[in-house]
Amino acid sequence: MSSVYKKIEVVGTSDTTLGDAIRNAVSRAGETVKNMGWFEVAEIRGRIRDGAVAEFQVTVKVGFRIE
Repeated sequence: MSSVYKKIEVVGTSDTTLGDAIRNAVSRAGETVKNMGWFEVAEIRGRIRDGAVAEFQVTVKVGFRIE
């Protein structure tokens, strides 16, 4: 049996870590997307405030199987 997959992009943010930004993106996507199977980090960036890292922003591609 073969399957077909689709990939979407979401952006997660966190003021603590890159890992938390990724988890936030995947978790939020999982509220509306079924059959998620994998993710890949496409882009990492952040926001600077007063000379320090204020926020991590991560673009995550999430793959899921189409029913």
